[in-house]
Amino acid sequence: MNEITLMQGLLIALMGIVVGLDSYLEVLFIFRPIIVCTLTGLILGDLRVGLLAGGLVELSFAGLTPVGGTQPPNPVLAAIMTTVLAHSTGFDVKTTIGLALPFSFLMQYIILFYYSSFSLFVTKFDKYAENADAKKYKQLSNITMIIVSLTYGIVIFLCVYVAQEPMKLLVNSMPEWLTHGFEIAGGILPAVGFGLLLKIMFKFEYLPFLIIGFIMSIFLNFSNLLPVALIGTAIAIYKYYEDIKREKELEQLLSLGLTNEDKEDYSDGI
Repeated sequence: MNEITLMQGLLIALMGIVVGLDSYLEVLFIFRPIIVCTLTGLILGDLRVGLLAGGLVELSFAGLTPVGGTQPPNPVLAAIMTTVLAHSTGFDVKTTIGLALPFSFLMQYIILFYYSSFSLFVTKFDKYAENADAKKYKQLSNITMIIVSLTYGIVIFLCVYVAQEPMKLLVNSMPEWLTHGFEIAGGILPAVGFGLLLKIMFKFEYLPFLIIGFIMSIFLNFSNLLPVALIGTAIAIYKYYEDIKREKELEQLLSLGLTNEDKEDYSDGI
């Protein structure tokens, strides 16, 4: 059991303000769990837990992206609370992923509320745009960003520092079968997240590479997945330059007014 000090709580809340603003704007993408967990672990002096949590939570949220007006569970709160709970309670990271989901849902609903409320500002934005009043337009935009970022900081501080004792009591009072259930669910979530990502990005032409990577990671005795990742990187670089070469050849054909069929005839010397 580890206590979260006031200074650690304030530092994590300050980090939450920055990454929460980036999550709202989606500019630097430092709000991704792999970064947030690592920074949280660094602040808590438990970098190992931060790195482990970052890998698992990132996979869990890999395929969850906002679509239209919908918002997935908040990755920032999930990342921070997974790391904080693992550090403060001593439970495995796979277990604390499941325990962190309620905090993620809480922030999801808060952000949805803000999105609905900020729609009231649309008429003012239209008015400022029509009058070419860039100063007021910028001020109103900054107000919405400040509200969101400060909310992240306040919610994170309350969850991480103020509510740490009730959280510990709740977690320690859970029966073993329930914590084991959270551990199983936490182990499944990364696979679900990666599956959602594949559903979005998968192309049938890349299936052979997926099969090769799967066989290597399952049946070869690697201490970690770095060799598989490096081989995947090499294949991606090769495919990238092959596509560039093919595009250049196509551009040359088009500049000569030839089609692919003409190219075959030309290459035969006819």
